[in-house]
Amino acid sequence: MTADAAIGNGAAATAGAGAPSGGAAAAPSAAPLLALRGLRVAYGSVEAVHGVDLTVGAGEIVTVVGPNGAGKTTLLSAAMGLLPSGGELVLDGEAVRRPTVEAMVARGVALVPEKRELFADMSVADNLLLGGFARWRRGQRDQKARREEVYDIFPRLRERHAQLSHTLSGGERQMLAIGRALMARPRLLMLDEPSLGLAPLIVREVLQVVASLRDRGVSVLLVEQNARAALNTADRGYVLEMGAVAFHGAASDLLHDRRVVETYLGLGKGVAAGA
Repeated sequence: MTADAAIGNGAAATAGAGAPSGGAAAAPSAAPLLALRGLRVAYGSVEAVHGVDLTVGAGEIVTVVGPNGAGKTTLLSAAMGLLPSGGELVLDGEAVRRPTVEAMVARGVALVPEKRELFADMSVADNLLLGGFARWRRGQRDQKARREEVYDIFPRLRERHAQLSHTLSGGERQMLAIGRALMARPRLLMLDEPSLGLAPLIVREVLQVVASLRDRGVSVLLVEQNARAALNTADRGYVLEMGAVAFHGAASDLLHDRRVVETYLGLGKGVAAGA
């Protein structure tokens, strides 16, 4: 199923080679909301994700960072049921065998894809209503009230409610994509590169909203190439390299780990030594 289909249904992946030198994050005390165990994803005969273990706790923000081609988007797509995968996916303590997009949405998972996949010739208000379609189909008729909640999170969308989505700025389109996913009232929100193509000020604004979602009871799995911004937002992080977890731990530890600093945070060895 395509990302477009996932959106139409209401939606709109570890133990690594070693823990960071600052010390690995403690695992959440309760059973994780999401656990990926030995996740493997292949395109034909080529395996792109190699036995990844990853957890996201309730009310936790977890980020996956790494270079282009590391398998970050593939991991998210498999966790959402967009790609077939091997290994085990456990959601709220229950194994989900052969996950599909419909099943994941019904279980409270939503995905905001990298390309946002908005309905270009529909208004902001109508894009949001479509995000709640899966709930409406199940007889839950709270879409207009939920839309007001989304407007409270993103006041700019209220100002643009009648505007066609293709006329919005890049930052506004990202806000709309996140808002549409929130219309499904997810317990787990998965975000694929939300900072892509945005100005630094807008990136900060969007990630501040992402950080605030934990206070609303929403867990977040955040895939980002902007490692510094992602680690400053998250509670824990995983560094993905060539389809496998290279490092993992508390986000604050990863921000000061020499290997992560030198490779992903854009600082030279001299600066890293003083970190």
